[in-house]
Amino acid sequence: MRRWHEVLPRRYGVIESFNHGFPVTASPPGFRRTIEVGAGLGEHLQYERLSPEQEENYYAVEVLDSMASRIRERYPRVHAVVADCQQRMDFPDDYFDRYIAVHVLEHLPNLPACVAEAWRLLDKRAGRMLVVIPCEGSPAYSLARRVSAQRLFEKTYGTPYGPFIRREHLNVPSEVIAELERYFEIELRRYFPLRLVPSTACNLCIGLALRPRVDVSG
Repeated sequence: MRRWHEVLPRRYGVIESFNHGFPVTASPPGFRRTIEVGAGLGEHLQYERLSPEQEENYYAVEVLDSMASRIRERYPRVHAVVADCQQRMDFPDDYFDRYIAVHVLEHLPNLPACVAEAWRLLDKRAGRMLVVIPCEGSPAYSLARRVSAQRLFEKTYGTPYGPFIRREHLNVPSEVIAELERYFEIELRRYFPLRLVPSTACNLCIGLALRPRVDVSG
């Protein structure tokens, strides 16, 4: 995972621009507090233009301490937190204005718990969940992966990529979106690279901006 986080920005900058640019452009105006889960090496922070107050109230969550340590080195003003986004985190209800998850939700074995926790953490009036997921299973995405991540993985480690990615990408777009819609309403849905062709079959990624539902009882 660390190797991929190091290579992706250098070799596949166009995709990375969408991955990290979408949450920035879809952010609510005047936000103050941000939580980013699966923050990796802090790649997303390169795309943000944060005020000192917004930077001091930015929480980058990583399950791996080795990754969180790199974030602390690169961005000492933000909070790098070691935690699992599928479990309750040590923040009050309605604490954040933004919840960012870039290529994270497809990996999670307990996606329902993550989404429920995201809903708890977000301000129900002004908060927004900003998500980017791959079009896992689409012909376009499968082809792109063969010439990018799969090639890199097999060249680096000398082992087949298929078993690894089947273990890593557990949730396809329809599953992710169905779970999100239990707690959120989709305000904006953007496809990449064919923005005017709203189909997972023809695209690589989907960006979603979601507003918390006020009442999710039942």
